[in-house]
Amino acid sequence: MVRVPYVTAVTTLFSFGLIFAFGHLRDSFRGLLIRFLLAGDDDSPAGGNPKGYAPICVGKEDFYIRRFFRRIQDCFGRPIASKPDAWFDVVERYSTDSNKTLHRTTRTSKCLNLASFNYLGFAAADEYCTPRVIQSLKKYSASTCSSRVDGGNTLLHIELEEMVARFVRKPSAILLAMGYATNSAIIPALIGKGGLIISDSLNHNSIVSGARASGATIRVFQHNNAAHLETLLREQIASGQPRTHRAWKKILVIVEGIYSMEGELCKLPEIISVCKKYKAYTYMDEAHSIGAVGKTGRGVCELLGVDPADVDIMMGTLSKSFGSSGGYIAASKEIIQHLKLTCPSHIYGTSMSPPAVQQVISAMKVVLGEDGTDRGIKKIAQIRDNSNFFRSELQRMGFEVLGDNDSPVMPFMVYNPAKMPAFSRECLRQNVAVVPVGFPATPLLLGRIRICISASHTREDLIKGLEVISKVGDLVGIKYFPVEQEETTSIEKQKKLR
Repeated sequence: MVRVPYVTAVTTLFSFGLIFAFGHLRDSFRGLLIRFLLAGDDDSPAGGNPKGYAPICVGKEDFYIRRFFRRIQDCFGRPIASKPDAWFDVVERYSTDSNKTLHRTTRTSKCLNLASFNYLGFAAADEYCTPRVIQSLKKYSASTCSSRVDGGNTLLHIELEEMVARFVRKPSAILLAMGYATNSAIIPALIGKGGLIISDSLNHNSIVSGARASGATIRVFQHNNAAHLETLLREQIASGQPRTHRAWKKILVIVEGIYSMEGELCKLPEIISVCKKYKAYTYMDEAHSIGAVGKTGRGVCELLGVDPADVDIMMGTLSKSFGSSGGYIAASKEIIQHLKLTCPSHIYGTSMSPPAVQQVISAMKVVLGEDGTDRGIKKIAQIRDNSNFFRSELQRMGFEVLGDNDSPVMPFMVYNPAKMPAFSRECLRQNVAVVPVGFPATPLLLGRIRICISASHTREDLIKGLEVISKVGDLVGIKYFPVEQEETTSIEKQKKLR
């Protein structure tokens, strides 16, 4: 967990205080002005709403969006005009009304892509994948226009389910058309009222949404803390269900392989040990770890030496390492058959696009070496080397970097709300695209910049990114640790080797 320095916490809170104080002041004047201008006009809309209708957008969320997010929204949702490779074309935008609306231009900037989840580089054209995807588009079209249980179950879908199960070493698997919906729709199909979900405190919003929709009782354990998980399990098993104190129908412990906002690996062996001891089921989200870590890309189980049979339900997305879209659940044949009969997203949602399915099949074959080359192993080794090099250099520069070695996700702390957009905009001016992340995606005081590394990045690309990040970090003032003297010589050595 991040410990915010006292001075940093005070200045960050002061910054937010100013934003909210002036925001409320402006809203007060705006309300007075509207009442003055519309006095006596009963047919005029007040605040943009027809008479008799309650405003749709109200409350703290609306205030935050209008008075904070709108000022920095140019840092988010930047349109791109190329494939999300190591470098991509970012469309330039401008605003004439203080960021209330953004207008696209016809100009683009070629930027180093440190923002996309293209971990293995499959999002760009690939000598093995792309021809097969084009062929599948001609044969199957862009969409099945149907759910799997109706007319959307192609031979490609069946092949990919079998391949996913083989890849993650589970008996069976099910595909869904969207990664977010894989968590939010599958969890309610696994557990309901009378069940207990114990969730890591830093789990993704899709897990939170699925847990809330399930109707099960939810308890949260401290991030990656197996001891607190055990304490919580003992307490809940002893007390049972609320009011009735009956035994829980089932207990589901939910964790992630790599936490997307921290870049931190799950302490899976310790958590599995606790779950086994108290007969609780384990559900692991491997959205950011499958394909990206492990000797052969099989995720945190392979990296940490955990038998996949010890994880009851394994979830993963296909939109990151495999350059496609959708998600999967891998588990026992009984669980997968149950999900195919009860999960609304599977029954009613349109199935994955056939070309997207073919992309995953082809990418997995490359990773497994079934394309007849060793490119897959080289890609996995490349992303590991790239990630560890970039992380170590950021740390030497004095940035407060989160996460573990081997993780391709590496956030570093910014804290102050004004420094996030300043860093993002200045990096874009110097042709480096990064992602600022702040409240509500993170706690109020823990704003950060999230870097995502790809196997498609060359060492020259990474050095270019480090140079820009270092300069902008000095300019904005977010190097919270002393700069190591080796930092400059390390990059200079890399330059000489080019």
